[in-house]
Amino acid sequence: MFGNYLIGLREGLEASLVVCILIAYLVKTERRDALRPIWIGIGVACGLALGFGCALTFGSQELTFKAQEALGGSLSIVAVALVTWMVFWMRRTARHLKAELHGRLDAALQMGTGALVATAFLAVGREGLETALFVWASVRASNDGTPGPLIGVLLGLLTAIALGWLFYKGTVRINLAKFFTWTGAMLVVVAAGVLAYGVHDLQEAEFLGGLQNKAFDISATIPPDSWYGTLLKGVFNFQPDPTVVQVTVWLLYLIPTLAFFFAPVGFGPGKGKVNATHEQASKAAHSDAGRPVATAGPVRDGGVDGDRTDGDGERLRDGARGAGSRPVGDEG
Repeated sequence: MFGNYLIGLREGLEASLVVCILIAYLVKTERRDALRPIWIGIGVACGLALGFGCALTFGSQELTFKAQEALGGSLSIVAVALVTWMVFWMRRTARHLKAELHGRLDAALQMGTGALVATAFLAVGREGLETALFVWASVRASNDGTPGPLIGVLLGLLTAIALGWLFYKGTVRINLAKFFTWTGAMLVVVAAGVLAYGVHDLQEAEFLGGLQNKAFDISATIPPDSWYGTLLKGVFNFQPDPTVVQVTVWLLYLIPTLAFFFAPVGFGPGKGKVNATHEQASKAAHSDAGRPVATAGPVRDGGVDGDRTDGDGERLRDGARGAGSRPVGDEG
């Protein structure tokens, strides 16, 4: 249940932050007339995600056993790929998310109502579809016959919505850099379990061999129906008798992914691009020295829209320490 709660919290909070940024920007710029199209786009995106989840759940029930296992295993692997990309994307681009959304919203405001609906739909819809797919795969991997996994997801989503509202009101502050780092790492561990379960599904569908070649069997030590076996299953998708292929895939995914995840943000192929961006930002900061910096006040003490510095000040902080290191809502 905890693993599913984490999925709902993490994915839901990303969507909540996107919604808060869009709404706060429209309120700050006194474009409240554009709020209705934004909410329509958000509603359509949520409906699409819910419909997608229902289609996965009920559509697969009409298939044969092998077809169900093949579909479940394939979609589990797709879900792990998407959530892994999302975790790294959020870690790398969270600092620019607000400016990117503001730019899209400015363009949509000039184009009209349809563009506003599309902007909100695309911004939230991607998160919704990813969440629906990963939740479906995780709940299927849990496979304990109880509503616990779905309850965990629902509680996570409700928590995310509540936090998003509190961010907007400026009531709560949280260091999003640390939050997304540690929840991202835990989500990678959950994804590793989903991936291993997906491989097991493909073995049962006879797409992969080695189903009878067990790496170990500790069912007598950790019974699946015991409270601690259920806990390990719910959090890590633990299986007491995995195959050699499952264990191999689990290790090959988990160790390199966590290593890259905890590496410095500038590590890897994009390092030169990041450094070039910081160099340009530094030059811009020096060339603009002495000019008055336009600032915008917070929205109701701005929980999400709380940074009052222009781009130069924000880039100077980002260049040395990485953006997101100060809590949301911090006006300093």
